[in-house]
Amino acid sequence: MTTWEYLTTPLVIHNTAAILNSWGKKGWELVQVVPGPEGGLVAYFKRPVGAQSDSNAGLAAAAEASRRFEGEQQ
Repeated sequence: MTTWEYLTTPLVIHNTAAILNSWGKKGWELVQVVPGPEGGLVAYFKRPVGAQSDSNAGLAAAAEASRRFEGEQQ
């Protein structure tokens, strides 16, 4: 049975394709895009556990994207 890991990240409207392509190259599959709780969009991704040798890379990149998004909202 496949086990999954998940990632959520804000999407910056003017750079959506680049963000989605970047995560796709890292093995993440887009599952859904929904409105964020404070505006904007949030993307939900999944990939099989162990699909990437550095599983923390996605978490670090998501945290950085979140910081940038929050900075733009202020």
